[in-house]
Amino acid sequence: MKKRFDMVDLDCANCAAKMEEAIKKIEGVESATVSFMAQKLSIEAAEEDFDKIMKKVVKAIKKVDADCEVVL
Repeated sequence: MKKRFDMVDLDCANCAAKMEEAIKKIEGVESATVSFMAQKLSIEAAEEDFDKIMKKVVKAIKKVDADCEVVL
């Protein structure tokens, strides 16, 4: 299942790259893209595990930039 989410207060392209790298390392994530210009997160993962994976994604994003939020 692939979903897109809006991001709020994503400050720089470097942060977006770090977030994308961290998200791709999460078990169950098939693909992930963080776009600084569009302020969007695209993620593909198994539908049955999506909620658990998204909790880990939010934590990974907060580690890189505490002010950035994902609109779920």
